[in-house]
Amino acid sequence: MDAYDIMLYASYLLAVVGTILSIVMPLLKSLDDPKGLMKSGLGVLGLAVLFFICYSLSGNEVLPKFEGAPFNLTPGLSQLIGGMLVMTYILTVVAIVSIVVTELTKAVK
Repeated sequence: MDAYDIMLYASYLLAVVGTILSIVMPLLKSLDDPKGLMKSGLGVLGLAVLFFICYSLSGNEVLPKFEGAPFNLTPGLSQLIGGMLVMTYILTVVAIVSIVVTELTKAVK
């Protein structure tokens, strides 16, 4: 194990710690304000509903060349990936449209 491997594992560890802290710390802060916690919960629930819709719309077909050894892609995993991609596309379009609308409303005012 050389220095590259050690630094790679250290970066994995830091990414996991950062992810956990970015979820836990706002939850601890929002215990003082339950309405803020409810707004966050509704946001997470909205994302879960959007993912369920996107997952339901995506297909589960797998090409024969992706069923083999290096990929081992199953129909369920293919549908999960498709749902994530469709959700990413929808959220990207919503973000771009909201940026344009915000800038136009600021320009009009």
